[in-house]
Amino acid sequence: MPLPGDPEDAPIDEACRALRLPAFRERFVDLAAIARREQSTYKQFLLLDLPQVEVADRDIRRQQRLVRSAKFPRPKRLEDFAFEKNPNVSPEVIADLKAPSWVREGRPLVLIGDSGTGKSHLLIGVGTAIAEAGLTVRYITTSALVNELAEADAGRRLSSVIARQSKVNLLCLDEFGYLNLDKKGAKPLFQIFTEREERKATAVATNSPLAEWGKIFNEPRLCAAIADRITFRCTLIRTGTESYASRRPKPGVRRTPGDQAASGGGSSSRTARVHQMPFAAVAQ
Repeated sequence: MPLPGDPEDAPIDEACRALRLPAFRERFVDLAAIARREQSTYKQFLLLDLPQVEVADRDIRRQQRLVRSAKFPRPKRLEDFAFEKNPNVSPEVIADLKAPSWVREGRPLVLIGDSGTGKSHLLIGVGTAIAEAGLTVRYITTSALVNELAEADAGRRLSSVIARQSKVNLLCLDEFGYLNLDKKGAKPLFQIFTEREERKATAVATNSPLAEWGKIFNEPRLCAAIADRITFRCTLIRTGTESYASRRPKPGVRRTPGDQAASGGGSSSRTARVHQMPFAAVAQ
């Protein structure tokens, strides 16, 4: 805030309010003092201080707005993922997903693994990184999306809801495969996947292996069509079957090496690995 008693500060403060320059308004007194000390010219001050402060502040606020609008259920960041506890997940592959190029190309992401292996953490973390990169993201569970589509269909708003879901840059669909879908429930979901195919990216987290997706959908042809759209040119990450969450020691409980061996904590029992390749290559 401007220092009291300086006659120049009040009109500058009012101008910043009128021009909607909140970051510069907060810092112009300090920035002016620094410019005076460094003997900056007027143009240097205008070029280096005013634009950079405002641009940086607006970038941060835009990132925060995009993350909020994604509606993540809880904050999760990729930097906080415990790679050492789940060696199935490659840090290099996850690092590549931070860059928004795959989203702009409309390529899918599929995370497959049992509960407790970090699928949702990765899904939310990837979505957060993409939102902070400046793209629109929406997180939703499969059951919530199916219910939303059913309500829209009953209210004759299905087309508008599908259109809205098809515009977001990255759709993060969690808990895919936790419920069985009949043809009526699966068809609107298929329409969303069709609208997004090769145009907008879709990320799916599921506990069902690809070979078991037929159990999710009671309609075999519809299942094949949905699987084709989700897996075409996708990045497939297998997080494994062993829950590292269940192996996390509880407060006040000391685990012995024998306990770890009994729980199957040895790395030799893990066979699943991360893949980043087209689905056609994975399926061979």
